[in-house]
Amino acid sequence: VRELIDKVRAVFVEALDELGWMDEASKKKAQEKAMSIREQVGYPDYILEERNKHLDKEYSNLNFSEDLYFENGLQNLEASAQRSLKKLREKVDPNLWIIGAAVVNAFYSPNRNQIVFPAGILQPPFFSKEQPQALNFGGIGMVIGHEITHGFDDSGRNFDKNGNMLDWWSNFSAQHFQEQSQCMIYQYGNYSWDLADNQNVNGFSTLGENIADNGGVRQAYEAYLKWVREGGKDQQLPGLQMTHDQLFFINYAQVWCGSYRPEFAVQSIKTDVHSPLKYRQVSPRPARLRPGAPRSVSGCP
Repeated sequence: VRELIDKVRAVFVEALDELGWMDEASKKKAQEKAMSIREQVGYPDYILEERNKHLDKEYSNLNFSEDLYFENGLQNLEASAQRSLKKLREKVDPNLWIIGAAVVNAFYSPNRNQIVFPAGILQPPFFSKEQPQALNFGGIGMVIGHEITHGFDDSGRNFDKNGNMLDWWSNFSAQHFQEQSQCMIYQYGNYSWDLADNQNVNGFSTLGENIADNGGVRQAYEAYLKWVREGGKDQQLPGLQMTHDQLFFINYAQVWCGSYRPEFAVQSIKTDVHSPLKYRQVSPRPARLRPGAPRSVSGCP
């Protein structure tokens, strides 16, 4: 997975040179930020250390009962609040994991300039050492590109390489970013969702995720093609007469497979910063915009 991160990040940095709407000074800053992105993969090291008492200490004050579900929930909330309060006036730990290892999701933290891929998402269909690389690039590779791009979307672009809120864009590049964004706002704002009473997607509130989706799949696909050009030999899936390119996009679509109840669809089209799965799944023709609390890859039910 770390190798995939390096490959996708390299494509992102190379793609910056192709941007006619970004000046050289902003490109250099963007490249520095991309190369400074830190990653966390799988789980904290201490989880598997035999004599490490961190986990014992973490849960020492909890005393759950199998008969008291509600009380268990309150106890857990109290412990979580206490953990947060203990961090007050303490120096920020940049190596602290912001999410549990079992979560099937991925995250970008703008004030840490950090991408996180818990163990929960590092399994099929997203990733497997045993499956063709086309599936891995179309799955977790796309997720990697998505999270990297969050560092350069309408929100993440306001933070520098060290995670500080700082405007590092030139006026020229910032203005053209806004113009490019309008194209994507218009595109997604014209999609209606039959399951949500044919309401239109909110192109403004979903902009960051749409930028990340389009940037992520572009980078992952180019990284796969580059891997093949450099001599990578991929395997076939038995029984399927499909090219590796087809497998890439099939798996890209597959990771967005899901279903909604109509009631939830009506709610989510008003509140979710992600576009409906059907519009994340088809990889619509994107606007010419490569760069794309933590932004996640999924807000799916």
